[in-house]
Amino acid sequence: MKRIVSKRKIGIAIGLIMLSACAVNPVTGKKQVVLMSTEQEIAMGKQADPQVLAQYGLYNNPALQEFIMKKGLAMAAISHRPKLSYEFKIVDSPVVNAFALPGGYVYFTRGIMAHFNNEAEFAGVLGHELGHVTARHSVIQQRNATLGQLGMIAGVLAVPELVKFMDPLSQGVQLALMKFSRDDERQSDGLGVEYSSRIGYDASEMAEFFTTLERQQAAGGGGAIPNFLSTHPSPAERHATVAKNAEEWKRKLKLKDPLVSRESYLKRIDGIILGEDPRQGFTEKGVFYHPELKFLFQVPAEWLLQNSPQQVQMAPKTGDALMIFSLSKGASLEEAANGNLKQYGLILVESKKENINDMPAILMVADQKQEGGTLRVLLTLIQFKSNIYTFTGISELSKFSTFQPTFLSTMRNFQELKDGEKLNRKPDVVRIKTLPQAMTLENAFRHFNMPSEKFEELAILNGMKLKDPLSGGTLIKVIGR
Repeated sequence: MKRIVSKRKIGIAIGLIMLSACAVNPVTGKKQVVLMSTEQEIAMGKQADPQVLAQYGLYNNPALQEFIMKKGLAMAAISHRPKLSYEFKIVDSPVVNAFALPGGYVYFTRGIMAHFNNEAEFAGVLGHELGHVTARHSVIQQRNATLGQLGMIAGVLAVPELVKFMDPLSQGVQLALMKFSRDDERQSDGLGVEYSSRIGYDASEMAEFFTTLERQQAAGGGGAIPNFLSTHPSPAERHATVAKNAEEWKRKLKLKDPLVSRESYLKRIDGIILGEDPRQGFTEKGVFYHPELKFLFQVPAEWLLQNSPQQVQMAPKTGDALMIFSLSKGASLEEAANGNLKQYGLILVESKKENINDMPAILMVADQKQEGGTLRVLLTLIQFKSNIYTFTGISELSKFSTFQPTFLSTMRNFQELKDGEKLNRKPDVVRIKTLPQAMTLENAFRHFNMPSEKFEELAILNGMKLKDPLSGGTLIKVIGR
């Protein structure tokens, strides 16, 4: 006999569940439904942190890492959640961005560090990202189950099943790339102003930096638009609001001479890598080179490429195929091959051994069964010196014959890099120069022999306009090696 439960009792039960899931927001002081405890939030960030570092890599500059940690902890101490165990890190990415994970993990790219022109700009964005943590925005977004973009390559894939082969797109990276609502971004802007003001900085500089970011994005540089711009109100509205809030906090805290610290910051970033680091791999005229690992291979014409410490991902703009290049584990080619089949749940169709440019290799065709059909995979494992490298080409079975020649062309063009110029390619770095006399920014670039095609890019990097007059002794950024 079925038990009859009244609607009133169901309503009471739901109410009790909602009540148990309510928590007081540390920033607003209001109750909100959050289906995650603080302990769970911290555990989520702790689990995701190594995944983020595996995707982007930690930037090798101990002095800058110490700087962001010191400033971050000082700001966390006056925040709405001072008792979290915060970690602040600079990741090795040229993209101009900053992001935060639940539980107190905050990341800045070396790309955004290169674009700040004083400590106050840095502190404003640091406060903004800290605000996402203190207001528990990531946890709320988890509740709403809205995840952001998964990177350039994932964004073009027309077959969702292909994404499963992209190991770096783990939970950690998804959390890092989460987009927040406009209200969340407005709130974090306000917290950025408050927190940076409370540790003595001029928060109005934060508004000026957002203008630099808009110029940089309009010029098409620096990769994807930073998360904190992508869902935010118009730049004009944002600039005005932040500037107004900054003045209010100056009055409230009686800040007579808030810190900007331009020269000390510029000296701190002298030598920071700008743009792609060729030592980690670079593409030139349709060829991918890796100077440190000493190999090269051709990239299919018109395909997009995304390089990370874990994988090189390539895909046509149509999004109906994917090719991944990565390292494989195994004491032999055979062991590595079996490991790949097991990892992706592949059913072997055929396999053969061959030499690729005097290197032993195994080529396998395998299938992965999906609810909506079958994916066909071409795996090529190549033994080069002490490493086993794997190319994985994937498409729907019906299109595999179309993409197989492209897959094979790239895979069979893998070879040792011997070109001395490519092997010794150095990255571009930011160099700080002192103007010998008064001149415009444009004339300063000419004085320091910068190529004219780089003038506008350099003006944005300096947060200035080319016709801006500068006095003698002013520090500016130029590009060096």
